[in-house]
Amino acid sequence: MTIEKIINGDSAVIRPEGWLDTQTSPELGKVMDELGSDVKNIELDFAKLEYISSSGLRQVVAINKKFESLVITNVSPEIMDIFNMTGFSKRLNIK
Repeated sequence: MTIEKIINGDSAVIRPEGWLDTQTSPELGKVMDELGSDVKNIELDFAKLEYISSSGLRQVVAINKKFESLVITNVSPEIMDIFNMTGFSKRLNIK
């Protein structure tokens, strides 16, 4: 998995590519920890995310709790199905 990050003031866009699963979700956690306390607003751009597992979902919840604002964009129909089945689509800001 590769993760692109773009920081602009107190906001960051994070673009994971590939699978967000047991092996790769710690990678995303590390990227989020490296952002620093200045970053308050996160956009997770899932345009190139192919799959998300339960550990990936846990990482998304952790991000949602850690930052003031989280928006998830460019969610594929397959990943949106997972968000809907788990009820996450009701708790997260998905555009």
